[in-house]
Amino acid sequence: MSNDDVRTVERLIDGLNAKNVAVMDEVFTDDAVMEWPQSRERIRGAAMRREVYSRMEVLPRISPRRVISRNDLVVAEAQLDYDGTAYDCVFVFEMRDGRICKETAYWATPFEPPAWRAALVERM
Repeated sequence: MSNDDVRTVERLIDGLNAKNVAVMDEVFTDDAVMEWPQSRERIRGAAMRREVYSRMEVLPRISPRRVISRNDLVVAEAQLDYDGTAYDCVFVFEMRDGRICKETAYWATPFEPPAWRAALVERM
């Protein structure tokens, strides 16, 4: 596990929670790619990332559950809260020279499980 890579991702989360999108220029490489598979979107490079984030009406509050690292990958499990609308999220960060060169983010809305599973599972 690379503690430096984990700290880089934690710096990103802390900065975004402080509504400081400029932190992205510190932690992402200039040629970094962001991919959002659910919406089938790709953001390529610092200029496009800045433009996308400058137009966002609301930044979510990010509550990390777990951040783990192995080799050049950091995976963060988190909950995103967009002013009361929550999403569970997994971020996969690919690292290069201590900075993020690719982010892939997966979001899902929580849902109530079917009653038939209640006796078979633990609720979190």
